[in-house]
Amino acid sequence: MSRIDELIAEHCPGGVEFLLLKDVARIRNGKDYKGFGEGIIPVYGTGGIMTRIDTAAYEKPSVLIPRKGSLNKLYFVDEPFWTVDTIFYTEINENLISPKFFYYYLATQHLEELNQAGGVPSLTQTVLNEIRIPVPPLVVQLEIAKVLDTFTKLEAELEAELEARRRQYQYYLNTLLSFSDASEASASKQASKQASIRWVTLSEIGKFIRGRRFTKADYVEDGVGCIHYGEIYTHYGTSANEVISHVRPEMKATLRFAKPGDVVVTDVGETVEDVGKAVAWIGSEEVAIHDHCYAFRHSMNPKFVSYCMQTTSFIAEKAKYVARTKVNTLLIDGFSKIRIPVPPREEQERIVSILEKFDALVNDLGRGLPAEIKARRQQYEHYRDRLFSFREAA
Repeated sequence: MSRIDELIAEHCPGGVEFLLLKDVARIRNGKDYKGFGEGIIPVYGTGGIMTRIDTAAYEKPSVLIPRKGSLNKLYFVDEPFWTVDTIFYTEINENLISPKFFYYYLATQHLEELNQAGGVPSLTQTVLNEIRIPVPPLVVQLEIAKVLDTFTKLEAELEAELEARRRQYQYYLNTLLSFSDASEASASKQASKQASIRWVTLSEIGKFIRGRRFTKADYVEDGVGCIHYGEIYTHYGTSANEVISHVRPEMKATLRFAKPGDVVVTDVGETVEDVGKAVAWIGSEEVAIHDHCYAFRHSMNPKFVSYCMQTTSFIAEKAKYVARTKVNTLLIDGFSKIRIPVPPREEQERIVSILEKFDALVNDLGRGLPAEIKARRQQYEHYRDRLFSFREAA
């Protein structure tokens, strides 16, 4: 029997009382922070800390609950803070419930399912107030929160290590593709190496072919393989050989396709960095591409080109050719003038081989740190759900 089981058997053998959220916490609306001076008080929105000011809305531990947007993104705050109007904060009755226990329990509740809006997902106080919350004795709550804190700390340590590996990966990516390795022992050897590298514009080594529009209404289980621009942000990495979506077969004649070896580039994005994100298509067949994508057709190693488009210098250059309107849009004529290195084919393949190993370590969910984090998160969620599976008191 675990320590928590012993505490439950001792303090609530007949089951645990459940109360409505409104009985254990009071939900408060956030407000505009403009007009306050700069300071150390964090201002939270649905995306996290937005800025810091000199005034706090609340100073006790609180759980912040999104009112709009990403409804499952909760925050536990145990320092003075301010919230804007897209996120609620809670005044918690600590005589009844531990703030950390309250936070961990709400994280199990799939708040997106309580969305009642037709447009932007949103939550109301009325709906939130009716969530039923288990309220075991505080000694049980504190022990459960302590166990879950340990899991959270371990996951945070893995995330920090992964972030360090990603910075290391970006460093090697930039170094390998700059062709200016200062560690070369011989200056003449370095000069010879540089002489074999040509720097040319994208338009000189290939051409851009724009896709054609299809919508989610066109998706089918089995049809013409396709790549939607949104999937390049959320699903695909440096390269792909399989698609996750298909559209109706009868649409084939109206579509445009990326051929094996093409690099598919997005032309819109939420941020300037997102615009122009690329994935090398290395599948065995042609794949339809959305009209917010371009297929870059060329004769180089496609993964090499995709890696070039990830370098810090390329991203900085790309930013010059993004129209910052309501939707950030790629100006393809300018983008096509960006220069990339063109070493001999065998050198392209050597560099790709090195970068693929780093890439897998930091991005492959099937192995390395991403796999360990995924497994740890699944273990945590399973254990957390078990800890909150209380028998309700009669």
